[in-house]
Amino acid sequence: MATRISLTLPRYGEVDGLLYEKAQPGDKSLTRLVNIARSKKLREQQGKVVLEGKHLIHSALDAGAIAQTVYFSSVDALRELPQDKLRHTNIVKVKMQDPKVWSDLDTSKNIIAIFKRPEASHLTFSEEKYGKPMALTLICDNVRDPGNLGAVLCSAAAAGCHSVLLTKGCVDVWDPKVLRAAMGAHFRLPIIPSLTWSDIPSHLPKTATIHIADNCSTTRTKDDNTVIPQKQKKPSDYGWVRGHQYPRKVEYEHNDLCGFEDYDSGKSLETQYYYIDWVARHTGLVIGGETHGLSREALRLAERTGGRRLLIPMVHGVDSLNSAMAASILLFEGRKQLLSLAEKIRS
Repeated sequence: MATRISLTLPRYGEVDGLLYEKAQPGDKSLTRLVNIARSKKLREQQGKVVLEGKHLIHSALDAGAIAQTVYFSSVDALRELPQDKLRHTNIVKVKMQDPKVWSDLDTSKNIIAIFKRPEASHLTFSEEKYGKPMALTLICDNVRDPGNLGAVLCSAAAAGCHSVLLTKGCVDVWDPKVLRAAMGAHFRLPIIPSLTWSDIPSHLPKTATIHIADNCSTTRTKDDNTVIPQKQKKPSDYGWVRGHQYPRKVEYEHNDLCGFEDYDSGKSLETQYYYIDWVARHTGLVIGGETHGLSREALRLAERTGGRRLLIPMVHGVDSLNSAMAASILLFEGRKQLLSLAEKIRS
């Protein structure tokens, strides 16, 4: 009588001492992985985030984030992660060829992981690797485009910011598109999301001065020496940095698109070009969103702390810069000014 030989492949394997499980066809955990990446609601309810690629996962592990499950299709990618930090992690080998399953994820990375949702207060940001942070905090106000927010975070990390604060109107900081554009910034500096304006002062030194990026349209008067605010007509007109001259004082109009409807029009902020000195012992910079711009609370905070509007002059015919471009220009100018100030103090 013939003996039946089982051709079933082993369900488990090992890579450099790490045991892993081989995903079976129809494995529901893969669907759950994609759903977490796709849904902000699930990420918040389950307290999980999805990270793609060995570099981002490595940065997260180095910062102290906790990996719950790692899915890999390339053994080489798995080997490049710190093995000692994966001893208590569920590891699963998968095939990433099915576009229906992986349509919302970057499968070219060959490795994807589910992490416990990181909290900035529980992470470690290495000064040895990234340098001592500058006395510069970025505040994002209603930045809703994922690509723009990711690029803003990347610029903040590259400029050596102390931290980034996000208001509740911003897009989810753990959205996959934000993570890709940020290029690891989430694990290079503290990023604190979902803050109300009453929360924000508690994340800043008491002596901090808060400035805002100029985002009200301006037009020159006949004498060509002063600038007055120009009312926006539609959201697409709501620019970032307009005009070529600036007044010493700007009175804010009651404009629904600008969010100034409840702002006291009797008050004002000084306006100046961004390359004129504006840094202090600790400096905050507010960047507004692409459509609605700055909230009235941002203006009030700037006024209370003695801040100003920072204007980036541009040539005629160009209406505006997006939030990511404006943030990059202003943050690196702030960094330059802080370094120059530190040099003067030393000398």
